[in-house]
Amino acid sequence: MGFRFASAVVRSALAATKQVKLSDSVPRELVDDIFSSAIRKQTGVSLRYMLDFGANPIKRQLVLSAQFLHNELPVRLAHRVAELENLPYGLSAKPQVLRVRDWYVESFKDLREFPAIRDNNDEQKFTDLLRHIYHRHRHVVPVMAMGVAELKKELQEGIGLLELPEIHQFLDGFYLSRIGIRILIGQHIALHEPEKDNYIGMIATKCCPSQVVGDAVMDARSICMREYASAPEVNIYGDPNFTFPYVPSHLHHMTFELVKNSLRAVNDKYDDSDDEPPPIRLVVAEGDEDITIKVSDEGGGIPRSGLPKIWTYLYSTALSPLDDMEDSGDADGPAVLAGYGYGLPLSRLYARYFGGDLQIISMEGYGTDAYLHLNRLGNVQEPLP
Repeated sequence: MGFRFASAVVRSALAATKQVKLSDSVPRELVDDIFSSAIRKQTGVSLRYMLDFGANPIKRQLVLSAQFLHNELPVRLAHRVAELENLPYGLSAKPQVLRVRDWYVESFKDLREFPAIRDNNDEQKFTDLLRHIYHRHRHVVPVMAMGVAELKKELQEGIGLLELPEIHQFLDGFYLSRIGIRILIGQHIALHEPEKDNYIGMIATKCCPSQVVGDAVMDARSICMREYASAPEVNIYGDPNFTFPYVPSHLHHMTFELVKNSLRAVNDKYDDSDDEPPPIRLVVAEGDEDITIKVSDEGGGIPRSGLPKIWTYLYSTALSPLDDMEDSGDADGPAVLAGYGYGLPLSRLYARYFGGDLQIISMEGYGTDAYLHLNRLGNVQEPLP
């Protein structure tokens, strides 16, 4: 890595020794409770289980769901707090990371102080607490991103998270856990909402991939038009009547990201050309085990040496909006076409959460194919970091 990188690591390691430990700001009893909870085993659930459990959201079922979450969520939160306390290179000492850690500690404390849930009145009060927690954690992704971006700046501009595998591994586990926590809380809250046809909580029992990807394409092209004043066509192929159980918001997030990347690649390649940009092809294929969505573009492709980088956090070929977010205090972040650097790795985590995957195959000089695999059976238990 060279002398500059080694020196930077040493400086960060020294910074880590000065960080504010949890025990400096939180009562000892709470710290002990967090770390004893952090060694307890987490309990995973599957999409199929959530469907079956929520099919008849009678009051007794909601009480059972609340009792499960009352026991499970503190364990999951404690695991993350323990990790946030012990990150390498001084990342734990970054103000943004401390802020995220404190959110997790507050939510852990709120859940542990909530009394045992015995009846529907208790369950209603607990659901109100869950809504508060869900809202509290809404900015975790961009705030954590700002902390990692600051670390990257300190180490060296040219250093990517490929050279920091411990950080990359932590972020994968941290964000995967966050997806799980938000699904569990969101599903319980959604079971209290007025019933919608073909929905069980957040899960659409008849999610139509062609319709969801169509909406994602419209949204991505709209942003592309704002950024570039033009947007290549996107042709969608697949059975428009096919449906399967899935979370539409997850599917929209993943396909939006893939189409957005393809639109940008094609626009960049044909920006100074008189030729009409070729359309992006989006194919929805129905298999016995998987639903596969392929997004193909002729945007010039990615060099083979660069492919591993696309899965690292904060890697992007566009300008990053994170500095603007920090200056403006806008922790939600602007809906820019590119530059956040979290799109592909987060999309892969969303796919893997329910037993799917995301793969990218590229031909440098021609274009890129993205394959989004979604588990059709819904019987895969959530991966727990």
